[in-house]
Amino acid sequence: MGKPDCVRVVTTTEQVVEAVNEAVAEGRRIAVRSGGHGLENFIANPEVKVLLDISEMTGVYYDSERRAFAIEAGATLGHVYRVLFKGWGVTVPAGMSPEVGVGGHFAGGGFGPLSRSHGAVVDYLYAVEVVVVGEDGRAKAVTATREPDDPHRELWWAHTGGGGGNFGVVTRYWVRSPGATSEDPAELLPRAPAATLSGVAIWSWDTIDQAGFTTMLRNFGDWCEKNSDPDSPARHLFPWFHGTHRSVPPGLMAGAQVDAGAPGAEELMAGFLDAVAAGVGAEPVVRNLQTQPWLYAAAYPGYGDPGNPDMRRFKIKAAYLRKGYTDRQIEVIHGHLAGEAYNPTQLLLVGYGGRVNAVAPDATATAQRDSILKAAHLGAWSSPDDDEANIALIREMYRDVYAHSGGVPAPDEHSDGSYINYPDADLADPALNTSGIPWHHLYYKDNYPRLQQVKRRYDPRDEFRHALSIRLPD
Repeated sequence: MGKPDCVRVVTTTEQVVEAVNEAVAEGRRIAVRSGGHGLENFIANPEVKVLLDISEMTGVYYDSERRAFAIEAGATLGHVYRVLFKGWGVTVPAGMSPEVGVGGHFAGGGFGPLSRSHGAVVDYLYAVEVVVVGEDGRAKAVTATREPDDPHRELWWAHTGGGGGNFGVVTRYWVRSPGATSEDPAELLPRAPAATLSGVAIWSWDTIDQAGFTTMLRNFGDWCEKNSDPDSPARHLFPWFHGTHRSVPPGLMAGAQVDAGAPGAEELMAGFLDAVAAGVGAEPVVRNLQTQPWLYAAAYPGYGDPGNPDMRRFKIKAAYLRKGYTDRQIEVIHGHLAGEAYNPTQLLLVGYGGRVNAVAPDATATAQRDSILKAAHLGAWSSPDDDEANIALIREMYRDVYAHSGGVPAPDEHSDGSYINYPDADLADPALNTSGIPWHHLYYKDNYPRLQQVKRRYDPRDEFRHALSIRLPD
């Protein structure tokens, strides 16, 4: 449980510099909060003594000098979407939870429903402002851009997927499409869709046997394998699969979102839902389509909703998939979700690839550039008394799915490590990761040594650290 000595609510970069200087001078450990969606104890940690809350730094505006859109690190995604859309009709391919703050989301290589069409959000990062601490213990603000001659370009690169809380306090981002030359702001980011077409099919566990489940999950993986190339016409569709324990309604769900204005959007959606259902042996209890204005679908549902206050205990374990699950892995997943005893574990698969995979793995710090899916094994519950048992069940399913590779998604033909924005300290525990592959390779692969050099230059005292932070090089 975190019990900081103080929480500093900061509203300007100058205030951040002042707060960091004070904390460093007093020898107090710092952590930063923007949107509050920390999925490990990096912030709620008893060693953290000064918590910088930047949630009031919410500016989103066009910066004509940099010819890019400035976004302060406390702005939520919903706010960003609304301002960009209402002002210029543009957007960024970021996440689908409108209450998430951009501070950590961007730095960790954020993605969302438009990423298959347009790439990862970091592919649009032009510059970043970071408060860093030098060897002398003094804080200062540094602005780093992607310009080839920028002396701080490596600091920019580190924030294109290197994760939050590693190098300093991000106070502001600037975003612009790579290669954009126009002076018109409305031409400097992707045009936002006018409307979103959503589709979903839901099956009841009562009608699905193991063979049907295997077929469904295999179908889903097959569709993603066939339709995730950078130039695939199907890149405009963002597919997902959600499975819960048989005792937890509504059951097994497959769905997708697509730009309603994309060529053949309705046919693409119908083809996807038909492909997932083929040979399952049971009709879905629900199958429907819905068209909504894009801004409403992206920015308003759930905006400002603090979530269910009775379900604040949480654990997530992630993986990148280069191919769909093997039949052995599907059998394991079925065993955990279809068992008689309650299991809190949920499996969420979301589409990836498309234009994300048009970028080289070393062009940004986001190294996974040939995956087609992201997986999340997660659970939420209400009582601390259930922590040990529920976390053990989530760990068990993840371990069994990756039993062939030491209990983790080691890079191979089917897997490609894990996603730092869904951090999981278990990957650094040799009792739970028996692969012999260090946690940092699962997250950063061959980009890790370069991130370490950025750490050495911009945080030589290791003031910004947590369980999965970039380590200083030896």
